[in-house]
Amino acid sequence: MNPSYLPSINLSRLLREGGGLQAHGELLGAVPLEGGEIPLHTPAKWRVSVTRLEGEGGQEFWLSGEIAGYAVMECRRCLSPTPVPVRAHFQTMLRYTPGLAQPLLVEEEEEVLLFGHPSLDLSLILGEAFALELPYTALCREDCKGLCPVCGANRNEVNCGHEEKPRTRLAEALSRLLES
Repeated sequence: MNPSYLPSINLSRLLREGGGLQAHGELLGAVPLEGGEIPLHTPAKWRVSVTRLEGEGGQEFWLSGEIAGYAVMECRRCLSPTPVPVRAHFQTMLRYTPGLAQPLLVEEEEEVLLFGHPSLDLSLILGEAFALELPYTALCREDCKGLCPVCGANRNEVNCGHEEKPRTRLAEALSRLLES
């Protein structure tokens, strides 16, 4: 991700006047996560809406949004980089806590994100939502031949000449069971 660009929304006007705000943008290269990042095949587009809630001294907000893009995962058979579509919807309660240095997620009756600066960094919110929608595994194509168990060659790209190991009786029985 480009370190000079962090997805954020400035809530100064909402803190003063109330109402709602919207923001949108793109993440280039990677979606940030706490302790890492998710590589992107194409830019991920995001949009958020924030509404000031009545009560609590005007310090609570409702944030909702969406992020969509193509993550890069390894194919489970051949380990090739594989673009995977991801679309995530998210929502969270925010509470302005002046003086708080870093956003902090707390669990009360419901999950609340505390923040102490009117310019709210959305990186972790977007990253968590995106990560939760990633598939468990990826497949570069339905007929992926995978890696050769003898030499490790990608069978989609080369024919190494090694034969597949013969199936065991247990594997054959399982295959028949699954076909029926």
